[in-house]
Amino acid sequence: MAGSGVSSVRIRRKHVPPSRIMESLGAEYGPVRWAPRYDPASELVYTILSQHTSDVNSHRAFGSLMNHFGSIEAVADAPVEEIEESIRMGGLAKVKAPRIKETLRIVRERVGSYDLSFLAEMPMPEAKAWLKDLPGIGPKTAAIILCFSLGMPAMPVDTHIYRVSKRLGLIGRKVSADAAHDILEPMVEPESVFAFHVYLIRHGRAVCKARRPLCNRCVLASGCPSRPLFE
Repeated sequence: MAGSGVSSVRIRRKHVPPSRIMESLGAEYGPVRWAPRYDPASELVYTILSQHTSDVNSHRAFGSLMNHFGSIEAVADAPVEEIEESIRMGGLAKVKAPRIKETLRIVRERVGSYDLSFLAEMPMPEAKAWLKDLPGIGPKTAAIILCFSLGMPAMPVDTHIYRVSKRLGLIGRKVSADAAHDILEPMVEPESVFAFHVYLIRHGRAVCKARRPLCNRCVLASGCPSRPLFE
């Protein structure tokens, strides 16, 4: 396991069944209900701001951006220097400001507006491909937009999900984070994908921590193929 100091221990193909994960983590963390966070275009901008920074910083940067400009249309029409200044507290403003400006320009050019709700009517592979054709939009960002703004059964894979999924044996040790999206997504029914995503994140933050996982508190410890690595 990367960074665990126990990479010489080989984990077999044994894994915790997704059905058990859903049942156990559902009991542990309670029910999960989906509600839209932002409209798709706003979610697109937010995800660009969230790249390579913390949730706190990206939230502050997005709030600052929208407080300053008031709408996605106004952001798209603004000078890149003004966008950069408004998102400075989020980090990497010199990279993200021109990326936001260019991405919104392309959206307007292709769609005629900033309304991306049409993605919900497309087959999910096509919707993902449409988004990933935009600059700086990879599998994780595309999945976030489809999942959080449109309620589609896309599975964003962040660092917590990637780590927990490996430890539970859901994905192989050499599987990349980008490849993990398409492996994890079909493991549960479409209507359960959002909850699956949320449960794995919550478990990674609260129990299956990066450096010192709390296996003695883990409801999935029995049968977890990685537990011997930390005992």
